[in-house]
Amino acid sequence: YGGNSPQTGMDCSGFVRYVFSNVAGLQLPRSAREISETGEHISERNLRPGDLVFFHTMKRAFSHVGIYLGEHRFIHSPSTQSGSVMISDMQEKYWAQRFEGARRLLATPLSAVR
Repeated sequence: YGGNSPQTGMDCSGFVRYVFSNVAGLQLPRSAREISETGEHISERNLRPGDLVFFHTMKRAFSHVGIYLGEHRFIHSPSTQSGSVMISDMQEKYWAQRFEGARRLLATPLSAVR
């Protein structure tokens, strides 16, 4: 855990930090838990592309974060060891049971930020 760059691998929060820094110029805290305390709380039904979605995957609250893409999908980095970024469906049983909440950092959806 703790990966911060594409060259050395990124964990979930490292991936989110990298994307928001390079696309929107935002500097986010280091951990998923700290990131969960930023921005505006939103309900799952109000999710828009670019919102952050949080899950409890390590028997503790807000231990995983991803970026919502739309249509119940989100992109995330499961671990630094996997060497990959993946798209998952929030309606899959694993994710649905672990959903913790969502935050909005940008007034404009990330898909519209250039």
